[in-house]
Amino acid sequence: MDREGPTHILLAEDDPDDRMLTRRAIVESRMETTVASVTNGEELMQYLTREGPYGDEAQAPRPDLILLDLNMPRMDGREALREIKSDTNLRRIPVVVLTTSEAEQDILQSYDLGVNAFVTKPVSFDALAETMESLGEFWFDLVKLPPERDANE
Repeated sequence: MDREGPTHILLAEDDPDDRMLTRRAIVESRMETTVASVTNGEELMQYLTREGPYGDEAQAPRPDLILLDLNMPRMDGREALREIKSDTNLRRIPVVVLTTSEAEQDILQSYDLGVNAFVTKPVSFDALAETMESLGEFWFDLVKLPPERDANE
């Protein structure tokens, strides 16, 4: 994908240890990225729609990729995914479910809701770093993504 500057990843994860490990894994993968994080689905939607504390575009740039945990408080990942994929201004943002779940129901429901990929979090840090590197290569080097949608379209 042709892009200027670093790619921006938005991590939606409620567990502070998982957030820290995922951020470290992204850094270890040597992707040229910036990473923002939110802790629940309500915050995720506020970030994406630039509401509340995320009103400043410089502080909440549109993500190039969303890494989404399914099991979060307040609004879980499934509900947030449903809202993202039903919003014409957000639906083109790639969403990758990154979760500990291997349940067939979670996989099927995520794809039914429009997720772009479903990835089970590896147990070891090294495997997580490899996964982040592979995701980065796939989403930012190999795949052609649509340009950001103009709000007037």
